Amino acid sequence: MATGKAELVREISQKTGLTQKQGTEFLNAFVETIEEKLARGEKVQIIGFGTFMARKREAREGRKPGTNEKITIPASIVPSFKPGKSLKDRLNA
Repeated sequence: MATGKAELVREISQKTGLTQKQGTEFLNAFVETIEEKLARGEKVQIIGFGTFMARKREAREGRKPGTNEKITIPASIVPSFKPGKSLKDRLNA
């Protein structure tokens, strides 16, 4: 089951004592900061949780669904996340 932004804000607010508005501002600032850093080619490492990074994906050949026609998929930069040890340990506990 996926967790939406509103639920994250609610849980952040409950755990920190922030109002819902403050929780929303915090979450928005957190996400925006990560996006800005990745756009500049920087990594964002949160020790124990993981590392956010931008990776270059090379151009490649693909097939158009339905027609099976060959197409070239252009190179792009994609966001990536590598989980940290603590996160992996918690998921596998």
